[in-house]
Amino acid sequence: MKNLLVVTFLFLSCLAQAQLTSKEEVAPELVAKREAEKKEITKNYLALKNSFLTSDSLAVVKNAEALKSSLKNFKFKKLNLENMNKATISRKEIIDLATALTVTKNINKQRKIFESLSLKYWDQVAKFKPADETLYLQVCPMTGAVWTSDSKEIKNPYYPKNMLTCGEVKASL
Repeated sequence: MKNLLVVTFLFLSCLAQAQLTSKEEVAPELVAKREAEKKEITKNYLALKNSFLTSDSLAVVKNAEALKSSLKNFKFKKLNLENMNKATISRKEIIDLATALTVTKNINKQRKIFESLSLKYWDQVAKFKPADETLYLQVCPMTGAVWTSDSKEIKNPYYPKNMLTCGEVKASL
């Protein structure tokens, strides 16, 4: 029994050392690539949000396509199986909502879809957020609709003409 414990301990020690060595050898490039992917996703989401500030339905379509593309390339890391499944399903839902944005040119319909997309995006934002950025969950008090911003300053994408500065920061990450 003692021999089995010793062998198991040695095996686990070697495995842990091999993983540390492996991470040390490849981590810098992989970390940089992953951060670039996160920056791309965040940049594309923010561009999408900003296209609603100008009520530009064609820019919404273009930025929704860019968000879809960057999300499709992103791979989740360091999640257990259950959380990996949830994150993968949520990413697919965001991609589906971004696709729905591309099939209509009606800005009001696009805003309604963006409400759902933004809610799902915030649920996953911790996985998409670059390490050097702070993101804010903002909410429109009139409708309860949320969006993510990289600034504390309120610029309401749902009512940019009448209530551009109406809203509040609910959380930050």
